[in-house]
Amino acid sequence: MPRPLWFVHLLKKSFPNVNFIAKLTKLPLLGKLIEIMLFQGDDIIYLPKDGVIEINQPVNKQNNLVLPSKILEYFIEKANYHFIMDFCICRSSMDCQDYPIEFGCLFLGKGTLDINQRLGKRVSQLEALDHIKKCADAGLVHMIGKNRLDKQWLGVGDGDKLLSICNCCPCCCLWRISSVLNPKIGQKIKKIKHVSVKVNDNCVGCGTCLKEVCFVNAIEFINNRAHITEECRGCGRCVEVCPQNAINLRIDDDNYVEKSINSLDKVIDVT
Repeated sequence: MPRPLWFVHLLKKSFPNVNFIAKLTKLPLLGKLIEIMLFQGDDIIYLPKDGVIEINQPVNKQNNLVLPSKILEYFIEKANYHFIMDFCICRSSMDCQDYPIEFGCLFLGKGTLDINQRLGKRVSQLEALDHIKKCADAGLVHMIGKNRLDKQWLGVGDGDKLLSICNCCPCCCLWRISSVLNPKIGQKIKKIKHVSVKVNDNCVGCGTCLKEVCFVNAIEFINNRAHITEECRGCGRCVEVCPQNAINLRIDDDNYVEKSINSLDKVIDVT
């Protein structure tokens, strides 16, 4: 049943303590219980921004590149139900000063009928597409997938019929805890397969990419040069901010959009 507003307000109050809760997942018995309650069956991917992907094709073929936003468009167009939150619970809880608090998550599927209607609004397919574009224009990065945590805090009965599309900032995103979680859980929040983010010879060690850019702290300095670690989720923010064009994001699979869609289609029914 829909969560009452008092429950949501309480959740927002507890949000600043999520790192402590995330660390509990590394305790053997308690961690397993938290995984079952909040993360079981999750399949979540971060989508790099369309504009940060290196196009490794001849100029006359660049228009044939299928961009990550097509994954969002596919599910929005397929879904029969669309619900936009009036606020981002992460940014609202952290009183974000850098990104719009009012740009909340987009939820798709019949599970949205269980969401408390006072938390947002039902929208049309066109309104959902417009919302995603506004979020991207505001500098937010999209995350899409099956998220049991959303099912639980929203009071949705059937999590197999709720697809989450979050619009994440680097400063407040809940999934900053990814690197703190038990690795088995943290790996459920992942980058698109065949995405590589690498530093090239243009790096001068300016440190711009270290200034609250990476939400999982996947950038280290080694010998005065940036280095991308295995914690990288392929969001591409570092590519976008680097003043030296020293970081490249490449997707080495022409069929990555189709494969990503097929993977999510197996675990979520948005019709």
